[in-house]
Amino acid sequence: MRLSPQRRGVTAVALLASLGMVLSGCSGGGGGGTNDLTAPGAEVLEGLDEAVRVEFWHSMDATNGQVLNGLIEDFNAQNEGRIEVTGSFQGDYDEALASHRAAIQQGETAEISQIYDLGTQFMIDSGQTVPAQSFVDADGYDTGAIEPALLNYFTVEEELRSFPFNNSTPLMYINRDAFEEAGLDPDSPPTDLAGIREAAEALTVRDDDGTVVQYGFGAAVYGWFVEQFMARAGAPYCDSANGRSGRATEVLFDDPKVVELVEWWGDMIDDELAVQIGRNTDDGQAAFTSGRAAMTLESTGALGGFIEQSDFEVGAGYFPLVAADDPGGSIIGGASLWINGEGHTDEEVRASWEFVQYLLTPEAQSVWHAGTGYLAVNTEGYDGPEASARAEEFPQFAVAANQLADSEIDENTAGCMMGVMSEARVAAEEGWETALTSDTPADEAMANAAEGVRTPITEYNESVAE
Repeated sequence: MRLSPQRRGVTAVALLASLGMVLSGCSGGGGGGTNDLTAPGAEVLEGLDEAVRVEFWHSMDATNGQVLNGLIEDFNAQNEGRIEVTGSFQGDYDEALASHRAAIQQGETAEISQIYDLGTQFMIDSGQTVPAQSFVDADGYDTGAIEPALLNYFTVEEELRSFPFNNSTPLMYINRDAFEEAGLDPDSPPTDLAGIREAAEALTVRDDDGTVVQYGFGAAVYGWFVEQFMARAGAPYCDSANGRSGRATEVLFDDPKVVELVEWWGDMIDDELAVQIGRNTDDGQAAFTSGRAAMTLESTGALGGFIEQSDFEVGAGYFPLVAADDPGGSIIGGASLWINGEGHTDEEVRASWEFVQYLLTPEAQSVWHAGTGYLAVNTEGYDGPEASARAEEFPQFAVAANQLADSEIDENTAGCMMGVMSEARVAAEEGWETALTSDTPADEAMANAAEGVRTPITEYNESVAE
């Protein structure tokens, strides 16, 4: 399933308002939400009379859901009579977060909740979960094999808050056949905006009437990409060190780097080197697979579909830099696993942790990566038989792992931690699209969009104030 959570209407402010409460216990630095829920030890599962039942709410369906169900069945078989996990599909990411919100109101949360990245601050502020760091510390769990960029994102105030699971990063995809026909090297795709423009000039094809039949470039106006370009430029998306040293009070996507990006994008469209897609990511994917655009930007999650749906050989390269001298970096997307503590027994909490540990093993991650295309959270999973076979068949999948391995690890690549990230992404898209479709200059459009997020940020921060 192709999830585009930023398209939907659930906002962090609305979530809090509908809870009918002001969340307390939130520290001023780094986003707060600290509570006294702690991880029970393994001894609570000794001498059980019956298996501990764990309900796992998630947003994986279709192929991803089938792979996840297989992992659940394998775990249950290994823990027969001790732990029994039941997976429960809750709809897309926003629907799953709404279900979790309603469950908090009713005092009936699942033992484990899969929540997308935009919900991270809300989950911390809700105070319902046992912080992931508590399990790590209690067991001396070694996170050394977990992808550092993922740990970086889900760590707030030097504590790991949730466990990464289904995560991805964006790449640049190219039509290798078109590259060869244009005399370009498909093994060396462009790495920055100037390089993309130069390649697009060679890749753009017109018919006898001068009508463009193949554009050099085309991608959706997607808010996630703004975060990516800023991270790769070493620029924070929001203040307070991307919300990591204190509550974010403003977004910074009117940064000169973003303005440069938006102006470049508009020039590419005006010069008929890029097809104008709009904000629909499905349209961006279709432009690439149909051959209408020879280069595009998309998540690693799109690679499998690109390979299956395209009549040409698909290549992959690192997500581009705005300028060649930018430091580089990458922000992840996807979701993580939260173990609910409030209202659950020590046995249920511990059993949930046992299952999460299983999902993070190299063996499970090899199956997960090979079956879904998501990153292997445990990097040792790439060496597993399933992942190795997939890499041999589709070497493009190694690009994402290499990009993360080469990424700068700092607060800029950690991503902005803010309670209204969903609204911020939509606002960034709206400003970007305004600059492309009107006479509003890029700097003005992005500044107006950033200013429009100020009130939601303030309202959210006030709602969780001590």
